Amino acid sequence: MGNKFFIGVLVAIAAVFGVVLFNKQETSAPESQASVSDHVQGAGTTGVELVEYGDFECPSCAAYYPIVKQVKEEFGDEITFRFRHFPLTQIHQNAMAAHRAAEAAGNQGKFFEMHDMLFERRDQWIARSGISTAQAISIFEGYAEELGLDVAQYKVDASAALTNDIINNDVRLGQEAGASGTPTFVLDGKVVPLEEIRQPEAFIAKVREAIEAKSDNGVE
Repeated sequence: MGNKFFIGVLVAIAAVFGVVLFNKQETSAPESQASVSDHVQGAGTTGVELVEYGDFECPSCAAYYPIVKQVKEEFGDEITFRFRHFPLTQIHQNAMAAHRAAEAAGNQGKFFEMHDMLFERRDQWIARSGISTAQAISIFEGYAEELGLDVAQYKVDASAALTNDIINNDVRLGQEAGASGTPTFVLDGKVVPLEEIRQPEAFIAKVREAIEAKSDNGVE
């Protein structure tokens, strides 16, 4: 009960400071050959999809990270979980570098491993801790080595224009979906108000409602 209360308080505090800031930077680049990202967990056997538009440096995203983890563990292959990039570059100095690191790791099949590491070790690299972007990039290269990636290829991918374009395309898609801050959760095409899912139990109940609605509509 104590842990649940602590998570709820942490999420509520983080939401006040980080959840409604609109991302206007890094979105004006012309269209390129890049598509949006494609980072998915779960087979989605019920047809339900949960999408998170997140920022690795965002305190609210960090607060929701363990809650989302519980949701994924609860439903497993019943749902599809998709993470899309939404770095708030106006206020989070090292966010873009972090998202580039995750995307580069994804090119070697380790996106979610890097995703988890970035959230779990967030205090090691965020600008608020006095870490410059150059220092953060060096830290991320250490993470890549720890994950067993080809670090030389990782560095090429992390600095590639195509990687930047994929992230920016995710941001545009998020804005079209109704994202105006982070995290934004879209459950079967509808943005879920954060005040409705600040506890793991509430988030799980919301997803279960979506599964039941699919079943009621005859979707297997």
